[in-house]
Amino acid sequence: MIAKNMSGYDRVFRILLGLFLIAFAISGKVGGWAWVVGLVMLLTASLARCPMYALLGFRVRKSG
Repeated sequence: MIAKNMSGYDRVFRILLGLFLIAFAISGKVGGWAWVVGLVMLLTASLARCPMYALLGFRVRKSG
């Protein structure tokens, strides 16, 4: 299992970006890719885990 590797700021940013992308996809201003990216952003933010961060060994969350 991937350890939590996101800070609170990162999570808030991903939630806002995910909602923004989904809203634009619903309005038809962007293509269907925005649904997928928006959902991935919301999922990773809700779990506080980013698989890409884990692969790259990147952590923005402080220990504790």
